[in-house]
This record gives sequence, structure tokens and C-alpha cells, in this order.
Amino acid sequence: MTAHRDSTLQDQAPRPPHQVLDGTDIARVITRIAHEIVERAKGAEDVVLLGIHTRGVHLARRLHGRLAQITGREIPLGTLDITMYRDDLRLKPARALEHTEIPPGGIDGKLVVLVDDVLFSGRTIRAALDALNDIGRPRAVQLAVLVDRGHRELPIRADYVGKNLPTSLREAVQVRLSDADGVDAVLVGDRNFSAASRSALTEQSAQATAAKPTEPHLPE
Repeated sequence: MTAHRDSTLQDQAPRPPHQVLDGTDIARVITRIAHEIVERAKGAEDVVLLGIHTRGVHLARRLHGRLAQITGREIPLGTLDITMYRDDLRLKPARALEHTEIPPGGIDGKLVVLVDDVLFSGRTIRAALDALNDIGRPRAVQLAVLVDRGHRELPIRADYVGKNLPTSLREAVQVRLSDADGVDAVLVGDRNFSAASRSALTEQSAQATAAKPTEPHLPE
């Protein structure tokens, strides 16, 4: 009975994050997406890249560099803040506003490629589309993401995907980029691993303290 209970608890224990993409993988993915954009956009002559804050901006800059190498010209690059367009503003703590920067030529009549790190429910992209609607009228909008983890809540799909990564809802996907985090990696692990780890360490510390022999009390 004890062995079975221990095994069940072990199966339910939160799993630590494990790496699914490293720096080389991410660089390869960005190169592939850049070639796909050039192919589908017939040379990418009217393409505008917009990175969604925060890590989508870093990915858009890298994609911008690869497109410049492939096409031999500068592709317009901008950033998009969707904070005030999110549908969870009332449910989460206030967020700091980021900077939206639209290239000088604007987005009217252009093929806008939104760039983000992880596609999940689709609500971030819905907010991005609402933000775009207030900025201009592009000819078309496409989406490039590093990771598509599934679990869509809205009818939104990516046109360019670095890696399709099936996940469960108990898992969290962590994208780390050297621009912001000092290293390039994509990690997957249970969402509550950190909290569970702290709880386990606290319990182990308490058990160790209880097991430690007490010093004899000397009269003062």
C-alpha cells in the first residue's frame, strides 16, 4: 500500500522544465520561416514585420536580419503593444505599457506579418488584430510564431510555425531569448513546478529540524 501511494504521488508530482529547442534549433527555425515568407509573399516586397511585445519583438528583429540576408534589402520592421486591447485587463494586475512603433511607410495596403513567441489560446493575436485595426488597413495579415502549443480558444492559426509542440494544460512553455534572458532555449514543464518545489523544500527543512537532536537546556 505504501509503495503504491508513493508511486502515485510521484506520478502526480510536478515535472521540472526540460529543453525542447536550443539556440541552434531556434536559429534554424528563424531561417526556415524567413525563406517561407519570401516564397509565399513572392519576394516579400510589400511585407511589414510587427513584433508583439515582448519576445515577439526580439524574434521579429532576428527574422528581419535573415530576410535582409535573403532578399538583399531592408524589410520594414515595427513593434506592437497590445496591452490595452487584452480581454483580461480586469482579471490580472495592471501591466506596464510598451511602445508601438509603426515603420514610416505605415501598414496600409501592406502584407503585415505579426511575430510572437508562443501561440496558445489565440487571445493575444485577437488583441493584436484589434490593435492593427486602429493603426491602418493592411492588404493581409499573417502570423509567424516560434511555438504553437495548441489549446486554441479562438479560430486563429499561424501561417508560419517554428515547432508544433503538443502540450497539456498543466504544462507551461518558457521561451528564453538571449536578448532578454541571456540564453536561447524553449522549455516545457509543469506550470506549478516552482511552487511545488518551494513547498517540498520547506517541508524537507521542517522535517530536518524536527529530526535534529535538541540541545540540553542549561539553567541560566
